[in-house]
Amino acid sequence: MLWFVSRLGSNPPMTARIVQTRTFLTLLGGGSTQFRHVNQALSLAPILVAADGGANTALAHGKVPDAVIGDLDSIEDKTRAKIPADRIHYIADQDSTDFEKCLARIEARAILALGFTGARLDHTLAACSVLTRFPDTPVILFGEEDICFLAPERLEIDLPKGTVFSIFPMVPVRGKSMGLRYPIDGLELSPIDRVGTSNEVTGPVTLELPGRNTLIMLPHDALEPALAALTGD
Repeated sequence: MLWFVSRLGSNPPMTARIVQTRTFLTLLGGGSTQFRHVNQALSLAPILVAADGGANTALAHGKVPDAVIGDLDSIEDKTRAKIPADRIHYIADQDSTDFEKCLARIEARAILALGFTGARLDHTLAACSVLTRFPDTPVILFGEEDICFLAPERLEIDLPKGTVFSIFPMVPVRGKSMGLRYPIDGLELSPIDRVGTSNEVTGPVTLELPGRNTLIMLPHDALEPALAALTGD
């Protein structure tokens, strides 16, 4: 594992990377999350970055983040006092969420993101929207019951028969599928007309969806196969 946290000071340029790694990374936000899911993520992606108030959650469970990134309006003083100053990176930009601030400044093989969904539906929808703006790095977003990620143009994944497989287009899209109970071939999926939620796996799944504007939602048990499918492992 090779990684480092750069000491860029306040307000690095948007193109600068604060955290770089050749492996997987866990990104923890300040929203509601179950810590068993955090432990699940850390077992696969041991580098821990907190988005602002996510540092409070990390410290509450005995985890000191390798970096904290955000506008720092939610991190508690007692939390800040326990984290080395050179790990805390203040980003003053008020036109982006802390989730966006982090994704713009992290270079990783894949990111497992927790604490960005939860009780408020607007936060969940905003986090899903952010995924479409960062297609270059695989990001798997954890919800309370499932995971969500941006579909590559071709996805091949082997899941147990009967696994719930949901497809949610952010824009109108036509694609092809194999291994789903309800094939999408010949259909136009659209967020305001026809979506592909609650489909079901019948065998190895191959999905072709052009444009990188479609979200896939799977149960938590599918995390490792999803990570392998997105990274080629």
